[in-house]
Amino acid sequence: MKTLKKIVLVMALTIVSFVVNAQQSPMYTHYMYNTLAVNPAYAGSRDALTITALHRSQWVGFKGAPSTQTLTLHTPLVNQHIGLGLSVLNDKIGPSNNTSIFVDFAYIMKLNAKSKLALGISAGMNIFQAQLSTLHVDQENDPVYLSNINHRITPNFGFGAYYYREHFYAGISVPALLQNSYSVAKMLDGTSMIGKEKRHYFFIAGAMINMAPNLAFKPTMLLKVTPAAPIEADVTASFVIMKKLLVGVMYRTGDAVGGLVGLDITDQLHIGYSFDWSYGLKTAKYNYGSHELVLRYDFIFPSQKQIYSPRNF
Repeated sequence: MKTLKKIVLVMALTIVSFVVNAQQSPMYTHYMYNTLAVNPAYAGSRDALTITALHRSQWVGFKGAPSTQTLTLHTPLVNQHIGLGLSVLNDKIGPSNNTSIFVDFAYIMKLNAKSKLALGISAGMNIFQAQLSTLHVDQENDPVYLSNINHRITPNFGFGAYYYREHFYAGISVPALLQNSYSVAKMLDGTSMIGKEKRHYFFIAGAMINMAPNLAFKPTMLLKVTPAAPIEADVTASFVIMKKLLVGVMYRTGDAVGGLVGLDITDQLHIGYSFDWSYGLKTAKYNYGSHELVLRYDFIFPSQKQIYSPRNF
């Protein structure tokens, strides 16, 4: 038990203090349904008012494990060249909690009869808090954990590009350009330790390959790059059956493998579930995997005569 407690403590302190150069953004197995959370240029791409809700419980059974919720909505405007969106995220890890609210704007250009390119920007704020003083540490006077961070509000903005057509999409984005500082602690040796955000770069891509009248292959990937941290890639291979049922497997480099299933209950409502197991972490034997649930609904209004762009993604 002492070994386990030390592992939990080290992980919690490392993550919440933001003093290491590592991946700080939440991870999603359903990243292909949560694109607006990482790329503002996705806004308006489905030619409908789309609302997506996602919940992720990571490392179930592990005390202080991450829990993430996102809510996104986006829609094109009447002229089909402007997309607007709203992204809300809540991410809790141990004694820390980060809530972000961002407004997304995309300008959509029709390249030809089959493809479009959107350029997007986002602006908003993060609300971060960490009850560091509630942690039990080996060194009681460690200055990093003496003071709590209470409702630290920091502004940020990002940009992205998103290319899409009926059977393919690709995008690049930097959802948070500013590297805001959350805390500065004076160490016992006189040096300073700064807790700050790190800039993340994302590349997304996917395709829909028809194999038979009622069977399609849907490969997707998400690449995450952060300075001074390992490059992380999520690769997913899914099959769409009868244009209703999705069954797939996923692999996250150095971290997890898992499976996902989804169902189009109606032409407008999709529900999905995934489970992944962290094979590459020392904590793997202390948790029961990660669960994720996603709901997406497209509001198609009576005035819409048709869908002007593909909605495979």
